[in-house]
Amino acid sequence: MAKRKQDEEPKETLVDLVKVLAKERDINEEEVFQAIESGIVAAYKREFGSNKQEAKIKNVFAEIDRDNGEIYVYKLAEVVEEVLDPLNEISLEDARQVGYEDVELGDEIELGIDVEDLGRLAAGAAKSAINQKLRDAEGEKIKNEFSSKLHEITTGTILRKDNNNVYVNIGRAEAVVKRDGQVKNNRNERYEQDRKMKFYIVGVKEENGRPSVILSRTAPQLVSKLFELEVPEIKDGDVIIKAVAREPGSRSKIAVYSRDPDIDAKGACVGQRGQRVQQVMSELSDEKIDIVDWNEDPALFISEALQPATVIRVDIEMTTNDDGTIEKHAKVIVPDQQFSLAIGRSGQNVRLAAKLTDFKIDIKKESEESNEASKALVSDFEVVEEEGNEE
Repeated sequence: MAKRKQDEEPKETLVDLVKVLAKERDINEEEVFQAIESGIVAAYKREFGSNKQEAKIKNVFAEIDRDNGEIYVYKLAEVVEEVLDPLNEISLEDARQVGYEDVELGDEIELGIDVEDLGRLAAGAAKSAINQKLRDAEGEKIKNEFSSKLHEITTGTILRKDNNNVYVNIGRAEAVVKRDGQVKNNRNERYEQDRKMKFYIVGVKEENGRPSVILSRTAPQLVSKLFELEVPEIKDGDVIIKAVAREPGSRSKIAVYSRDPDIDAKGACVGQRGQRVQQVMSELSDEKIDIVDWNEDPALFISEALQPATVIRVDIEMTTNDDGTIEKHAKVIVPDQQFSLAIGRSGQNVRLAAKLTDFKIDIKKESEESNEASKALVSDFEVVEEEGNEE
């Protein structure tokens, strides 16, 4: 295809700007140039195409010289014997007059479009294209960086809060805490501007065309990750958090297990004078935390999970449903004076214990259990006595 350039003033500053930004922000230089060229064409069409002949030009292009920044706008015109569409066709004679001596019928040639305000259009298109490329590149970096940090914790500073979301500065990105990730029932959990807090990274989603890092303050995993920060034995793998049950802002229970017989798992998590657990509680706005020993024996584990209540006995019953799922039930007997403690305020203690152990837990007082046992014994005796009389 024959080609002729249109004279324009060099735009070296544009080239320099693209090169500097591409290097600083790690953006593909050629993609920026192409975006600016597309922006110039779009700007040209907006400026000159509305209700004018330029709107009927089929093929408009812009090109930036990668060395000196020279910019020109051109259209492709087909060389024809008889011109029926002057905006998109040119006669053989006219094509030769404008410098295409070797042109033949059916060829397409480039014809420069004289745009008086090309400099202004180019500057606006360049600014828009560069800004968009920076946003795209930054967005891609955010997506890549935080996709690899899913299910970890990060420290952020509260930027602002609206009726639904809390917006957080986490360094390279602005993140958001949705309503379900916000703690509602703890007066110490205040999302005030400039307050630093730790968050659990839930995911990265597209929000208004840009990646947004989704954070949570309610996730049970936040408790686990905070203990991992405070307890070297957990980070080293000597102590394992086997389960976490949480009612955010109020209370959590965690079950821990030591792989090293010389390490007390619960003691490691509590720390000297309770410093480690106190630090985690402080990060959670003074949320209460119970640390219990995990046990592979479900009865012993349930007894631990119901702390601080004392348990007399745990009866385990496993039922297989028609669909193959297993229902796990536990009847727990506690001293009468420990009943309220085992249940907890508004049933919280037994509710958390059930979540922690994955058992349905039914708590009974020792006196109730004794009465039921006595009634059952009397009933059995009466049945035996009746059978004896019949004989």
